[in-house]
This record gives sequence, structure tokens and C-alpha cells, in this order.
Amino acid sequence: MDWARSWKTTLFSLLEDVPVHLRPLIASISLDGTSATTLIIDSNTGEPLARPYLYNESCSDALPVVKSIAPVNHTVCSGTSTLCKLVSWWKWNNTKSDKKCTILLHQADWLLWLLHGHLGVSDYNNALKVGYDPELDSYPPWLLSQPYSQLLPTIKAPGTSIGCLKGDVRAKFGFSEDCIVCTGTTDSIAAFLAARATKPGKAVTSLGSTLAIKLLSTTRIEDARYGVYSHRLDDKWLVGGASNTGGAVLKEIFTDEQLEKLSEHINPLEASPLDYYPLKSVGERFPEADPTMEPRLHPRPESDVEYLHGILESIARIEAKAYVLLKDLGATQVDEVFTAGGGSKNKKWTKIRERVLGLPVSRATQTEAAYGAALLALKGAQQT
Repeated sequence: MDWARSWKTTLFSLLEDVPVHLRPLIASISLDGTSATTLIIDSNTGEPLARPYLYNESCSDALPVVKSIAPVNHTVCSGTSTLCKLVSWWKWNNTKSDKKCTILLHQADWLLWLLHGHLGVSDYNNALKVGYDPELDSYPPWLLSQPYSQLLPTIKAPGTSIGCLKGDVRAKFGFSEDCIVCTGTTDSIAAFLAARATKPGKAVTSLGSTLAIKLLSTTRIEDARYGVYSHRLDDKWLVGGASNTGGAVLKEIFTDEQLEKLSEHINPLEASPLDYYPLKSVGERFPEADPTMEPRLHPRPESDVEYLHGILESIARIEAKAYVLLKDLGATQVDEVFTAGGGSKNKKWTKIRERVLGLPVSRATQTEAAYGAALLALKGAQQT
């Protein structure tokens, strides 16, 4: 699969899908991309020099090097971090001439470059996993002292105008001459922005294949032991972590139709006595960092309604532990939870979670990351 080509094709296909009569009215464009999806780019042509490193791709060969230069428990101390991918590429590409004309970009950066034409610009959300310090608003000295620091992009705040839409793109699609292109963000940050959770203590739980939580905090928290890290969000911090439990486990046991029908018979006000730890495979990262943890889905009662109730409640307990851990690490205490992802549609599960968390829980009005990216574009338009 030629990932870069498919992303480019999709981007221009989306521009084509914008109704012709609306194109002249669009003032600003931004987009989100997958965190830690990394491209090494020819700075003369803007073309990728190698296949992209995908977000979940681990470069464990580079981890010892990264751990030797980065602070203990730093976000980059993970095989899937952008910095590990850069170090791995640097290690296996020894031609000096290649390295002089290269630059690192994230998925969102490169796609936005196709629209604005100014190569080498990123945002501080995407750059977190390459080692950028959003609190100091600069790359740290331990990173700048490395030979591969020459590949690092210039950083701006998400939703900052980079420039006008390129003339050829504007002419092809009929956008306004004043249409600007703004820096983007990661997909998970965009989804959080879409929920409009703007005050400290507000959180978004994403119930997709896994359980991911993000909490708006006045305090920055970083702890690689639990996979906890903080993204800057203007003058606040978005503290996040992700468990390996979630919807993927449910879908291994029940069909969508079964989940819907069985849920109807659950009394969400009654606590389930069943104590599970639903995982697809061995290993948990957050809120318990235990790579040897075994999935626990037994004993299974005769009633499928009771079994589903037990699993849903157990996932809710894990979610509650996660928010307690963030508080224990120093984050602002959660006071309200918005829900995104497929699990947000299950009203009985929402009631179970509300009881277990002891907090108001509701489905986010907007759950699409694209809506959050549009809000960033609006922010950029308002600043110009």
C-alpha cells in the first residue's frame, strides 16, 4: 500500500466533494492526522524519501538510544514515538547527502503542505512525540544537540495561519483568494475539541476499540510508565491515557445485534457482582501498567444479559480507576465526562458508567475529529 499517495488522493477527493457554490465562501482550512504517523521528506521536492512510519509501528531498535538521551519516563521513551522513528531512519540511512536535504513531517503537516506550499511547518500537538516541549515552546537542549535535529520542523500553535491556499489548488477548485491554511493537530485532540469540553475538570472518554480518556487540566502530567502524557491546549493541558480494554473485546463475544438486544434487559442501577478485566490479549498499559496481565472474563454466568452487564460494569470500573490515577498523578479532578466513540450510543452503559464514576456522563454532541479540525480553522480565520 502506498500510504502517502492514498492520503493525497483522499485529500483532493474531499476538496472535490465540497459543493461548488460553497467553495468561494470557505475562509480557512485545517485538518487532523494520526499522532506519531511520520514521514521523512525530501526538502527540495516535498516527496517522501521512504514509506511512512504508521502511528502504531514500533521502532524498538531505536529505543535504547532514545532512552539514553531523553529524561526518564518522557513521552518519547516508547518504541512507537515519532522520535524513535526518526532515530531508526537516521540509523539505517547513512548517506550524508540524503540527510542534508531531508525534513521530518507528520501526516497532517505533509497534507497541509500540499495546500499551502511552505515546507517544514508543524504544530505543537503533533510534535509532542518527537520531543518538542510545549511548556517551554521550544525543542529541548537534549534533542537539539543530536545530529538529526536538523530534520525537525518549525513549530506553531494549532490553528495558526501558515499562508494562503496555493494558487494552483485555488484555481482548480474555485476557492477564494483569501482562503488560508492553518496548522492542524492530532486526531484525538481534534475529537476532544469537537466535544467543546472547554473548562478544567471536563473530560472525554472515547469508547471505541479501546478505552481512551482525555481530561482538561491546569497541571501538566507526564508518566511513560502508564502511557500518560499531556498535550498543550492554549493555556491548559489535555492529559490522556489509553487502556487496552474496550469495544474490541465486546465484539469478540457478541454481535452488534446481540449487544443492542441484551443491553435492553440490563438494569443499570444495579451493580454487577462479576469482576472482570476485559482484554483482547495479554498486557495492560493504563491505568495499570502490567505487560503480563491476563484477560479475565470468567466465570461466565448462564445468562448472557448478566455476562454483558458484568463486562460493561468492569470496563466502567477501569475507566473510574483511570480518572483516579490521573488525579493521583496531579491532574485536575474530573467533574463531568462526555463520551465519544461507538460505545457512546449504548444508553444503559452510560447509566452504568454514571453510577460507577459518580459523575454526570453524557454523549458528546459532536464526536467527529473533522469537526474539531474545523474549529481550529475557524480559530485561525478569526486571528487574521
